[in-house]
Amino acid sequence: MNTPAKIIAIANQKGGVGKTTTSINLAASLAAKRKKTLLIDSDPQGNASSGVGVNTKKMRIHLYHAYSSGFSGNDVRAKTETKNLDVIPSSIDLAAAEIEMIEMENRESRLRNIIEPLRGDYDYILIDCPPSLGLLTINALTAANSVLIPMQCEYFAMEGLAQLISSIRSVKKGLNKELYIEGLVLTMFDKRNRLTHQVASEIKNHFNSQLFKTVIPRNVRLSECPSHGQTILDYDKNSSGATAYLNLSKEFLKNQRKPI
Repeated sequence: MNTPAKIIAIANQKGGVGKTTTSINLAASLAAKRKKTLLIDSDPQGNASSGVGVNTKKMRIHLYHAYSSGFSGNDVRAKTETKNLDVIPSSIDLAAAEIEMIEMENRESRLRNIIEPLRGDYDYILIDCPPSLGLLTINALTAANSVLIPMQCEYFAMEGLAQLISSIRSVKKGLNKELYIEGLVLTMFDKRNRLTHQVASEIKNHFNSQLFKTVIPRNVRLSECPSHGQTILDYDKNSSGATAYLNLSKEFLKNQRKPI
């Protein structure tokens, strides 16, 4: 029997921090290292789905239907063009699931139940969370073994982080005792910007032991590839963005974080 996949929720309730970019390209980088990987798009915006080339308009069912209509995870997963990488796609319909779940029993554990039968098929399962701390994110944290937090190197980077960590601790206490913080990764790093260095230094002072050494640079090719429905490795494998995510996957595989 295969060892069950490790499940990582990629979360930050602050929008525009590179969360979906990290979800897509870390998943692709793990797949490139021959790790069987499943990417779950748990954001109603559906950007992780389109970012790996899946057109949800052509799909009859997706994650919403697993939440609301009893379809299994196997029913709603799809292959991507990237070897070793599958996806459970999403669409704007998923926003309705958050409302519908309010009246459901075990509402925080529905994603865990969707994922569980699939864990033996993969080495890693990455969940791209929405930029909020609602029920979709709580479901991801309840299903996950760990949380990876992307942080943009800007003035308000620390804003809201305490709230996110508080939510992680609440889920750990009440719903998922094994949950821990995998680490923080700095994104959109502009080495020419003095403020970027100041913010990075502040984050390092607060979270040094949990901060990935790999930094994701601000990179035009990383910004372009989603509009082509490609990961950065397919779009421009020689770009600084591709190199950074490959390095992040290498560091991730080498230094699995321990529970705190």
